[in-house]
Amino acid sequence: MNSAERARMPLSLDVVKAAAEQHGVCTRPVMREVVDLDSGEVRIVGIRCNATQASKCPACADRNRKSRMAQCREGWHLDHEPVAERHAPTADQVALVTYRSDLTAEYRRAQAEGAEDQIEDLREGIRDADTDLRGEGVRGNLPAVERPNRRAATRSTRRRQDAPDLPRRKVAKRTVGREFAGGYRPSTFVTLTLDTYGKVRSDGAPVAPDTYDYRRAARDAVHFASLVDRWWQNLRRVVGFDAQYFGTVEPQRRITPHAHFAVRGSIPHKVVRQVTAATYLQVWWPDHDRPTYGGARMPVWNMGTKGFVDPDTNAPLTLWADAIAGLDAPAHTARFGAQVHSKGILGGTEESGRHIGYLTKYLTKSITEVVDADASPRLADHAERLAAELAVTPCSDRCAVWLLYGVQPRGATSRTTPGHCKGKAHRRDTLGLPGRRVLVSRRWSGKTLAEHKTDRAAFVREALAAAGIAKPDTDRARLEWNPVRPGDPHTPSRTELLMHMIAQRLAWRAEYDRAQAVLRPAPDVSATPSAAA
Repeated sequence: MNSAERARMPLSLDVVKAAAEQHGVCTRPVMREVVDLDSGEVRIVGIRCNATQASKCPACADRNRKSRMAQCREGWHLDHEPVAERHAPTADQVALVTYRSDLTAEYRRAQAEGAEDQIEDLREGIRDADTDLRGEGVRGNLPAVERPNRRAATRSTRRRQDAPDLPRRKVAKRTVGREFAGGYRPSTFVTLTLDTYGKVRSDGAPVAPDTYDYRRAARDAVHFASLVDRWWQNLRRVVGFDAQYFGTVEPQRRITPHAHFAVRGSIPHKVVRQVTAATYLQVWWPDHDRPTYGGARMPVWNMGTKGFVDPDTNAPLTLWADAIAGLDAPAHTARFGAQVHSKGILGGTEESGRHIGYLTKYLTKSITEVVDADASPRLADHAERLAAELAVTPCSDRCAVWLLYGVQPRGATSRTTPGHCKGKAHRRDTLGLPGRRVLVSRRWSGKTLAEHKTDRAAFVREALAAAGIAKPDTDRARLEWNPVRPGDPHTPSRTELLMHMIAQRLAWRAEYDRAQAVLRPAPDVSATPSAAA
């Protein structure tokens, strides 16, 4: 074999990665040092990267997709209320809250007396106490010690005159739908789509790109998650119970988001269309139709005023609170389109399983992998125009893009770069979808995704135990996990670590197959017909 042929042969790491993918092993394991606090044993292990995209790690992405499928299946057709019991507060949590209360009282006293030498120390102590409370597992918002100088701007809750009215019922605490005659308790599958911005071709590219409303498309994409939340609020007020959902957000061919939802309970199609037509979201933001700055002329940070100023006049930019104080009309109103799909689904049927697979079909792909912008020059140009509009569309009240419009966003510092926001809405791999790809209501199954993964592991352990294969229980409290130090001579190579994980995976699979063979009932090979026959 000459050198040219030898150079074309695969590397050992590539072969090992191919074997890992074949056997469902993570190809990007993270090394961790595990110390047994009882025996003093130190070893280096590889843990899964838990990537959700198959382009990064096929095994972890498939594992995450199957966990999502189990989560969707378990909560969709429940006939009883899910129970999610909260743990009672621990003694450490109560002591920390008491300590934090004392610090807050001392902070208020120091503020009233003007004791500047104590205020900063007390503020630091309160931050440390909040960090400790989070570490103890306390959820929810803790009261801020800094009281706002002005009241937040309030908006009228009166509905728009051009939006149809909706009937309102008192929302009951139940989450389970009604049962029909014969014991049937169907659920619903719903698809929500944004409005049209212009005619598109079969590949998703606009027929007339110059008249396509890219500005409205970009703003609707940025505010899509808030619009979906408003839809669920309206739906629950109409149906009169706390409807629960499992949904996924995907881009259409025209590169606009739409959402699929598995909804527990039967909801008439007429109600779904009525709620969709009446749902809207008003965005009370400053006007951002025409940028004030751009190119080489950008706002600059003034160290004296601790804020951004005009580069020519040195006049300070309008603060966010002042910019939204005198608004008379919303800067944008987002709505859904007329295309609405809903369908009743019975639990335990083939159709139910097919829709669960459809819901989770694209979870292992990124947004840019779902939409192949390189399929045609027209679609590539469409993606470029949309990305250019998203680059100048603010995504939140802290977005650095606001500086282009002469408004200083909340939280701006000297490190803020005008026009450059790190938010997901401006990235090309999200194409305006800043939120999560999977949307799950809080009372869907009574379990978190981590608890669903734990249930799957517990099922395997129970199957092994039933077959007489005992696995030792590891007390994780006596294990200390640390990052591997750079240059550690005991660190195995990536090839060695992957080969060890492959062998471990094959051993586990052999044990599970052996357990399945033991638990599987033996086939009836008797020649004598049974009594039932």
